[in-house]
Amino acid sequence: MDFFSLELLPPLLKGLQVTLLITIYSTLLALALAFIAGFARLSRFRIIRSTAAIYVEVFRGTSLLVQLFWMYFALPILLDIRVPAMTAAVIAIGLNYGAYGSEVVRSTVVAIPKGQVEASIALNFTPFQRMKNIILPQAWAMMLPSFGNLQIELLKGTSLVYLITLTDLTYQGMMLRTYDISQTTAIFIWILILYYAAASLLTCVIRLAERKAAVGRG
Repeated sequence: MDFFSLELLPPLLKGLQVTLLITIYSTLLALALAFIAGFARLSRFRIIRSTAAIYVEVFRGTSLLVQLFWMYFALPILLDIRVPAMTAAVIAIGLNYGAYGSEVVRSTVVAIPKGQVEASIALNFTPFQRMKNIILPQAWAMMLPSFGNLQIELLKGTSLVYLITLTDLTYQGMMLRTYDISQTTAIFIWILILYYAAASLLTCVIRLAERKAAVGRG
């Protein structure tokens, strides 16, 4: 048996394109939600803090698979609105990892030395200026390693979307397996290689961002 049959690559690469698209869109949504919920957890207003806390606890405390099923199968019935599979996947994954990311944002902002914040207040900085010039540049450099880990986890989490009919990398692999079960080992070897390649690419991007952030802090 040829464990590295190139005949398997075209459909798998087609599925990889879908996987990367979901990863990119979900990452952007998760990043936006992470900052919104993270800053909301630090709000002076109790109702904002409580709302953000409920969002974080619900999406961290329930299964991503169940959230995908809710978004694609259950909510359309409740709201009488048909949600495309891609949209459902991006929203569910973005909400899930945005909840985890919000804790990264909250904890890093809190970790900034209070003396720096007090000094910026003494210099008559506005809250926006404090956040833009003092807090966020330092917090962003500290966030990146954790965000990098979450992004890799998000990529691997996209393997669940084939269960809501999206033709991602895992889906294409399962389809190939149904056509020729004797190629099962070769198919899953290629899937492992392609997921690893995608994860390595994302890791390189995060490492470059970390270096740039470190230079900025220096």
